[in-house]
Amino acid sequence: MTTPPIRLGIIGLGAMGHHLLTTALDHPDFTVTHAVDLARETVSALQAEHPGVAFSVTAGDVIGAEDVDAVYIATPPATHAAFAVPAFEAGQAVFCEKPLAVSDADAAAMLKAAAGKAAAVNFSLSDRQSTRYVEQAIADGRLGDVLGVEIRLAFPVWPRAFQADATWVAGREQGGFVREVFSHFAYLTDRLVGPLQPVHAELEYRDEASETAAYGLMKAGEIPVHLTGIVGAAGPDTYEWVLRGTKQSYRLTAWRDLFVAEGNDWRAVELAGELGSEATRLTLFAQAVRGEHPHDLADFAAADRVQRVVEAFHR
Repeated sequence: MTTPPIRLGIIGLGAMGHHLLTTALDHPDFTVTHAVDLARETVSALQAEHPGVAFSVTAGDVIGAEDVDAVYIATPPATHAAFAVPAFEAGQAVFCEKPLAVSDADAAAMLKAAAGKAAAVNFSLSDRQSTRYVEQAIADGRLGDVLGVEIRLAFPVWPRAFQADATWVAGREQGGFVREVFSHFAYLTDRLVGPLQPVHAELEYRDEASETAAYGLMKAGEIPVHLTGIVGAAGPDTYEWVLRGTKQSYRLTAWRDLFVAEGNDWRAVELAGELGSEATRLTLFAQAVRGEHPHDLADFAAADRVQRVVEAFHR
């Protein structure tokens, strides 16, 4: 018997919401029934492109709707709880953008509402080839003892070009690269090395906008984890995560390129299988909606741990 598609409603049609909309429209596990954004011009343009989807400017058209089984939330993080909690209460599954929230109270409310429900957070490294490869290398003992983690981020301009229209990304209240980018690598470290505890977390600002530098020391058990990040430096965007072990070390760059060192030099790791994308994470989310527990899909508990580490920088 053919499994019927999951009826999906989308709240927020900015860069990520629009991307997931187009991905979900072509995904065999989903039928997009509703999509919502506050910008009427965005709604009008997308309605013309996709007449089979009901577009509106009212989140209530998605939350609790009889023809919506699952909700994807791609709004600014301070609004996540206001949409996720009532969606859970209405019996809908929730796939939420990261970070989970910007306040402990909102995160706690979301975690409580998600208990026993299908819930996931869209961390882009959760199902990447590189994540799975390093996870297996650790399990096999190839690294030896884990000695430390280093995370280096640099941006000539913040926000990045693809987020320029999302003004909240540039603000202190909800934005900044620690929330938007470091959260992905905090999740990766939490998953592969262990939950993080902040030791020292510091941000610098040049004006009223979001942070321009970040320095952090955290620990995963006894393993030190260092973060350095900067905005305004000449050069390309830099995303680097390094895991150092006594037998092997691994370096992940540009989200997807993995290198290994067993001596004095790095060499590229040949990765096989699916890279990992919104499409593959939608497949995993469909499995969660249907009662499975995919290992490569970030749950709300992991996202809550990440949120607490990220917000330690903003306190």
